[in-house]
Amino acid sequence: MALARAVLRRGAGFTAAMAFEIASTNLVIELGIIMGLLIGWQFTLAEFIGGPIMIVLMAVAFRLFVRKRLIQAARQQAGKGLAGSMEGHAAMDMSVKSGGGLWRRLISRDGDTSVSHIFVMEWAAVIRDVVIGLLIAGAVGAWVPATFWQHLFLTSDPLAGGLWGPVIGPVISVLSFVCSIGKVPLAAVLWNGGISFGGVVSFIFADLIIIPILVIYRKYYGTKMMLVLLGIFYATMVAGGYIIEFLFGGLGLIPAQRTARVAATAITWNYATYLNIIFVLIAAALLVRFFRSGGSPMLDMRGGSPAQPVHPADNDPERHAPGEAPPAYPLPGSLRDSQPHGPA
Repeated sequence: MALARAVLRRGAGFTAAMAFEIASTNLVIELGIIMGLLIGWQFTLAEFIGGPIMIVLMAVAFRLFVRKRLIQAARQQAGKGLAGSMEGHAAMDMSVKSGGGLWRRLISRDGDTSVSHIFVMEWAAVIRDVVIGLLIAGAVGAWVPATFWQHLFLTSDPLAGGLWGPVIGPVISVLSFVCSIGKVPLAAVLWNGGISFGGVVSFIFADLIIIPILVIYRKYYGTKMMLVLLGIFYATMVAGGYIIEFLFGGLGLIPAQRTARVAATAITWNYATYLNIIFVLIAAALLVRFFRSGGSPMLDMRGGSPAQPVHPADNDPERHAPGEAPPAYPLPGSLRDSQPHGPA
């Protein structure tokens, strides 16, 4: 969202900015991987096909129903540079400044620092949604009886269920307060509970209209545009869910069994266990590097206003000569020392 507003302030059209937001939220590799592992590869394929469909539908809706005067007012509101969420993170420059090829930069001290900063900050950005999503999915899976989902999703009538799923999916998404990867465990619970294939897809798409996101839209673009985005996004999510439902149904790609993995029932020693141990050790090494290189203040800067880029590696005490003090954090002209940009 912060990047979508940034491209808008730099002169991009409002429709293009919203298309960028949809793509950067729903058409990302990590989301597809998690969906493939927990629910099935068909859902990953549906996500990457449904995303462009939703973008086209959104563009058509903006062309037909949104007035230029409203877009101009939203652009003026965006130009105020009001902070939304994680914009301090978005303003940080974590690129490797040293020269050489990709491999040389990757194994350099700067590369090690940059990887650790990106790793920790990316996890800091999504950890809340992931944890809440797992908690909600576990609670719903354990406490909500299967009969409730069967009645809610009209499982006794396949045609009615197929038509109802894309309509109710985004509504459940809005009420979940969780976005992005954190929605996948709950999507698995809903699929096991009987929601239609298109309903799962529209549920995942609807992370763009959960209540915390709507609050940010209101701050970024004003109340009227927030309501317009809610209406258009909801309509395109429902329409996209219908298209995916009937397209995948016609091609025979909808899974016949509802066996999505929500949680492991027991700890077992297999290849996945050993891979988990290896990656936990790598994560621990990156965490150590993050804090030793002076990265901890970055966590306090995540909610800052959009400003000139900060290069956190400059605060790494190991990059300075003995006896030479590292520069104060943040650097002059950086996140907290700068005023928000004016209108683009």
